[in-house]
Amino acid sequence: MIGALVGTRSEDGSEVEVRSTFAIPHTENEDQVEVDVEYQKNMLALTLKASPRETLLGWYTTSHELNSFSALIQNFFASPETGTFPHPAVHLTISTDPGYNIETKTYISAPVAVSPDRAAESCLFIEVPHKLNFSDAERSALGIATAAAQSETRTAPVYSDIESLAQSLESVSGLLDRVSGFVGEVLDEERDGNHALGQYLMNALSLAPKVSGTQVEHDFNNHIQDVLMVSYLANTIRTQIDLAQRLATAPLVGGDKEGGEKKEGEEGGKHEGGGRGGRGGKRGGRGGGRGGGHRGEPREPREPNE
Repeated sequence: MIGALVGTRSEDGSEVEVRSTFAIPHTENEDQVEVDVEYQKNMLALTLKASPRETLLGWYTTSHELNSFSALIQNFFASPETGTFPHPAVHLTISTDPGYNIETKTYISAPVAVSPDRAAESCLFIEVPHKLNFSDAERSALGIATAAAQSETRTAPVYSDIESLAQSLESVSGLLDRVSGFVGEVLDEERDGNHALGQYLMNALSLAPKVSGTQVEHDFNNHIQDVLMVSYLANTIRTQIDLAQRLATAPLVGGDKEGGEKKEGEEGGKHEGGGRGGRGGKRGGRGGGRGGGHRGEPREPREPNE
């Protein structure tokens, strides 16, 4: 299996950090190797679109063998058109032999003075130092995968944070007991000492703070209280945001209901007032009819009685 390495490069180009990879389909036989160039270009474009700050760094393979096919693919990834030029392409090899530990090696290449016909499939691989870095989340995932690989059922439970902390403390306690036993055997002259290991232990212990067990317990309890306080504040803020959103949408819903009721009241008042006006008009018509049928003659004014 082969694939591309994508990540970041330092300003001077002396260090690279691989952050993502993708496999590349290819066919290989005794005489030639063919790589799906279009697939590689499309996948690289999509990867760089998702992470614009990253760039192509090189390629990887699941074998430590270096041959003419390796040189051909290395030159492809280092070319100006399809590769990392002017920076050298990084070649990462990973061993996947069953029953053995996984080993990784990294190389860069240098051109070899050969004929122009064989320049494309010839290069000198130079091994360079490297190290594996992973975050706490990746460390936990690798621990679960390792536990599942060592189990007969090929399964492993996912522990909570408190359970993971307890397991970590137990592991550290076991390592301390192991180191303490080794040092005791060396002091009792039951085992030969190792100067390199002794220097490493001295450097590691010199970095540890000299505090009592009571102080460690006090600091641990304070840390737990701080974690609980942060969790409480986070829940409080989440509740306040939810309440604020509900209060902000409440006037809109209430305003729609009140507006509907007002419209209904106005329409009812208009119909009721119109009916009364119609009745008044009819009454006025009746009165006019009665008065119009008997017209009286004007009378002379009477003299007042003495």
